[in-house]
Amino acid sequence: MADTLFIMSPKASEQPQDKGAFSDQEKSLNGHVDSVDGSVSKLQRRLQSRHLQMIAIGGTIGTGLFIGSGSALATSGPAGALIAYAFIGSVVLSVMVALGEMATYIPISGAFTSYATRFVDPSIGFAMGWIYWFSWAITFALELTITGLLIQYWDRDLHIAIFIAVFWVFITGCNLLPVSFYGELEFWFSMIKVVTVCGFLIFGICMNAGVGDEGYLGFKYWNDPGAFNRSFGEVENESLATFVAFWSVMIQAGFSYQGTELVGIAAGETENPRKNVPSAIRKTFWRILFFFVFTVFFIGILIPYDDPRLISDDNEDSDYAASSPFVIAVQRAGVRHLPGIINAILLTVVLSAANSNVYSGSRILVGLANDGSAPKILAKTTAQGVPVYAVAVTAAFGLLAFLNVKSNAAVVFDWLLNITAVAGFITWANINVAHIGFQRALKARGISRDLLPYKAFWQPYYSYYGLFWSVLITLTQGFSAFMPWNTESFFVSYISLILWAVLFVGHKLVYRTSFVKPNEADITTGSLETVDESAWVEKIPTTLWGKFWAWL
Repeated sequence: MADTLFIMSPKASEQPQDKGAFSDQEKSLNGHVDSVDGSVSKLQRRLQSRHLQMIAIGGTIGTGLFIGSGSALATSGPAGALIAYAFIGSVVLSVMVALGEMATYIPISGAFTSYATRFVDPSIGFAMGWIYWFSWAITFALELTITGLLIQYWDRDLHIAIFIAVFWVFITGCNLLPVSFYGELEFWFSMIKVVTVCGFLIFGICMNAGVGDEGYLGFKYWNDPGAFNRSFGEVENESLATFVAFWSVMIQAGFSYQGTELVGIAAGETENPRKNVPSAIRKTFWRILFFFVFTVFFIGILIPYDDPRLISDDNEDSDYAASSPFVIAVQRAGVRHLPGIINAILLTVVLSAANSNVYSGSRILVGLANDGSAPKILAKTTAQGVPVYAVAVTAAFGLLAFLNVKSNAAVVFDWLLNITAVAGFITWANINVAHIGFQRALKARGISRDLLPYKAFWQPYYSYYGLFWSVLITLTQGFSAFMPWNTESFFVSYISLILWAVLFVGHKLVYRTSFVKPNEADITTGSLETVDESAWVEKIPTTLWGKFWAWL
């Protein structure tokens, strides 16, 4: 019975639930009726606890940590990068606990886009959903490009177009299989990431103690060249340059953390969400501390921030992999063959990210379709619960990677990519806004948060904290356009925010929507209160291996 699934219809609270065995059609969720032919859109709960746990880890660890952290170190220095990653981690944690409280009570497909529609304003849900989907779709094209660049680490004569085509077929094919296959694939991809990070931390301890060619390091590089980089662009004042460099790294750190919210999307296809989703959310803090803060700390004591390899030359594609601080640290230690192995690991990291891009993008489309913000056909699924139309539309944007084959077309691609850059911060702000609306709706109905499957801590203050910093970073991330003023740079930096505003205002003008009143918010449809929880039987691990996974 552990794999038994259930149906949550839009009128679940008004329909009697059969406590007996479930039929195949009932082993689904979000029973939204398709107006095209009356069929039912049914994503299926096939993700197990171990899948969700590793999706939570995999969504956190990506190219932002393995490669982007090197740029952060070069920009702000070891102390600046460490503080920035720790601080943004606190913002991400506020988003995750907020999302966890909503996703455990109402675990539906499309997740936080639907929450914004229900608890705040349908126009916010519409704008948030489409810009978030677009960011995942375009990022998929970016990841496909990176696969080619990583492979060129071994042979620069290989054309990246070959690998864009090969991996596009591979990733699209994987997402056309049942969600359990995605969960299993992501499980092993994430396992590689975890082993790599743990291995790097052990390697860092040994190298710092004097095992490598450079001897004992300690905090040598915090003294020379220093803990902070006191130069930034054309800024002459050292104090101002230090702060500006630090602030720009906070933005980079935010990009690295994007993807952590995948747990909220996967909640709609996870068995026993009342137990498994809170478990994944509660461990977010330790994952942020262990995988991000510790890794950035060791990178900062192993590599001086003025190492020229930290900044890749955009004109030399092969430098992309070589700019990874993991590769640089190994090279500085004098280990010859390990850099090639790390580059192979980076390839799996990118494939994992691409896999998640298509998965999350397609599920966001399903949520938008179910909310009436996208064509209903996008919500249709196969008998195995795969939203094939949503997957096809999302995967099609991956073909934009071929724009990078020619330099002129690459300029267009860069503009499209800039739309995705701030989408994560906008999404985080909207999640916090939705959670504030959710709390008000519960209060209006007289429902105590103590009765929820998972109760977010420090509320509502922590959601306001995350909202404030997400909005502030979104508004100030393009500060370089003002130093001095550059019109093109301004639009490149703020095009995503402009697009969000156009979607929001346009939807509101067309549909004349109004903000949702707390006592009218829909907190019933799809909630676990309408479901027979006897459908799941909790499995308590008895083996040492099983207990390890339960802990992880």
